Amino acid sequence: MTATSGPGISLMAEFVGLGYYTEVPVVIFDVERVGPSTGLPTRTAQGDILKNALLSHGDTKHLMLIPCSTEECFSMAVEAFDLAEEFQTPVFVMSDLDLGMNNWMADGFDYPSKPMARGKVLSAEDLDRLGGFDRYKDVDGDGIGYRTLPGTKHPKAGFLTRGSGHNEQAIYSERPEVYVGNMDRLAHKFETARSRLPKPEIQDAKGAEVGVLAYGTTHWAIVEALDQLRKEQGVTAGYCRVRAFPISLEVFDFIHRHRRVYVVEQNRDAQMLSLLRMEVDAADAGRLRSVLHYNGLPVDARSVTDAIVAQEARN
Repeated sequence: MTATSGPGISLMAEFVGLGYYTEVPVVIFDVERVGPSTGLPTRTAQGDILKNALLSHGDTKHLMLIPCSTEECFSMAVEAFDLAEEFQTPVFVMSDLDLGMNNWMADGFDYPSKPMARGKVLSAEDLDRLGGFDRYKDVDGDGIGYRTLPGTKHPKAGFLTRGSGHNEQAIYSERPEVYVGNMDRLAHKFETARSRLPKPEIQDAKGAEVGVLAYGTTHWAIVEALDQLRKEQGVTAGYCRVRAFPISLEVFDFIHRHRRVYVVEQNRDAQMLSLLRMEVDAADAGRLRSVLHYNGLPVDARSVTDAIVAQEARN
């Protein structure tokens, strides 16, 4: 596990790709702050969401957990380790400078009550029974291979971890069909993870045409903005807080239930909106609108409310 901010992750992008391709568990905390370059190093942002989702050259997709509070930073850290082990892949925990540097009140953290989940790990006894294993073979149909841990005392426990092309036995290969099969398996593993990640928090409003979608610390401004919209404008809106990537199917259902969905985020280029448009169908992509805040200060409710009211006036 390591913690850094956007520039540190940019420097290590190639190694994140190595972890993805060789399927090595790692947890990375990203305390997002304003960029690019040195940017505003003491100001907050949500500017790494799109970068981290697809980080490294070639075709990569990474798991991300997105906390909104100190309590979730703690609980999602625990969950990130389990997911990294289960799916044998890098997992990002997407904090931000507002959450990482400012003072926040919190209740006491709940100590984990279940043991660490190590995923598909073969013991020496398992290897005796099986007679060996293929490191990158999809035995169970979920895209996840079996592995051994360093130090397992068995002559068949070892395997070669390489960042170049490899077959199911972890042997170097440049055969086109082997490469395609491996990349397709990794994509299937990513889809398997979709149902295992933290679910979104959704507040439906009966008969609402308008929905609001946000993530991370933007949540707190949305809670107040929803109240302002209802009291000042008579607009009742549903709300969906995304807590992980890949995007949960429940998020797609939320978008489909509303005529207009305002995606509120703290970056200039509507990065979460871009991720959503990559995955929803064309009809639902047309329902998405953007509310952006990127001046380095934590987003406030009044800015969100005024932006939604202004766009609603044009509909």
